[in-house]
Amino acid sequence: MSEPQTARERRAAMGERFRSLYHGEPEGWVRAPGRAELLGTDTDDHLGYVLTMSIHMDTWIAFRASGSPRVRIHSMNLDKTAEYRIGEEPVEPAAEWDRYVSGVSKALRADGLLPGGADAVIHSTVPIGGGLSSSASLEVAAALMFQATGGFSLDPKKTALVCQKAENESVGVMCGILDQYSSVFGKTGTAMLLDCRSLSHIEVTIPSDIRIVICDTNFPRTLAGSEYAKRRQECDEGTRLIRQQAPEIRTLRDVTAPLFARLGGSLPEVLGKRCRFVSEENQRVMAFTAAVVKDDRAAMNLLCRQSFEGERDLYQKTVPAMERMFEAMSGAPGVVAARQSGGGFGGCMIAYVQADTVDAFAAHVGKVYVEATGITPTIHVTAPSAGAGTLDPAAGPAVADAEKP
Repeated sequence: MSEPQTARERRAAMGERFRSLYHGEPEGWVRAPGRAELLGTDTDDHLGYVLTMSIHMDTWIAFRASGSPRVRIHSMNLDKTAEYRIGEEPVEPAAEWDRYVSGVSKALRADGLLPGGADAVIHSTVPIGGGLSSSASLEVAAALMFQATGGFSLDPKKTALVCQKAENESVGVMCGILDQYSSVFGKTGTAMLLDCRSLSHIEVTIPSDIRIVICDTNFPRTLAGSEYAKRRQECDEGTRLIRQQAPEIRTLRDVTAPLFARLGGSLPEVLGKRCRFVSEENQRVMAFTAAVVKDDRAAMNLLCRQSFEGERDLYQKTVPAMERMFEAMSGAPGVVAARQSGGGFGGCMIAYVQADTVDAFAAHVGKVYVEATGITPTIHVTAPSAGAGTLDPAAGPAVADAEKP
């Protein structure tokens, strides 16, 4: 199918597909957004800080209760259908699209809850594999659907934790809480400084004349899953060795710059690089948030550049396409700051851009990046958007349209 361009077209296309598959109308609609990691690469894995926001791109599910344990789910993006029964979810973890749904029902059951079966159609505008957390948006939307079909309600924090557990145990990705928390707690107009230890956040307002521009390298992230797990293991091992010298250290969040200068030299070279990056990145998040609040654009630029250089030189999660994109963004008109975002090894990058130069910025980035790589990028202008919730059919599709910047 051709992708629907508006919320009205999207709703109509999903309704048509639902009727063709299930011979009836959906009883409910839910949505959950993707997220943009504004600063804080993998700091959530170590209970640190992240500056994050939910974005206007999201996952919708149209569904009705099946009246049985049966779950039938159809992805319009992939044009695939899967079926399983509540209580008979797959046991072995796998990075398959349907596990992001069955993993959620399994995690809910593990907490003593009984999700109801459903017939469902899914459609997402979050780029798959782009580093904007299409997986968490699907998990959170599925959690809302299962709460509706099961007749129970969870508070937002519990919903995020259930979805994190689903990704850890049923997909096999040992992610932190960032993606699911961002999808659940997003708020129109404000970013969030997330404390991944206390699972709390404060709202942070981006200066009104700055736009968040997502620049998708469109470079396939073939190493993202395996290398993500490897970085996590390296940092965990480094933390274990640091803890032998300083037992008060719980995670890399607790390792300040002076402490790392004193203890980090004893680590093997690779582990030292990985741990140094996460320790410094965590401190950069706090400094960057302060710079945003004070509208200190020179500091914003410097901290984002240091973040990118650390990811390239210490964490080693960049690829040449990302380096060329960083160069294109950094030299574009109106750029305030630029950095990588998400899992690395390709995918999306983030720029803070003066609002009146967004078109010129996008034109420059597109031209320079294509010349350097031969790849055409995709550029999205976004803004802090509403977190997960229901879509009210009576309100019409303008509910979703209003979230677009």
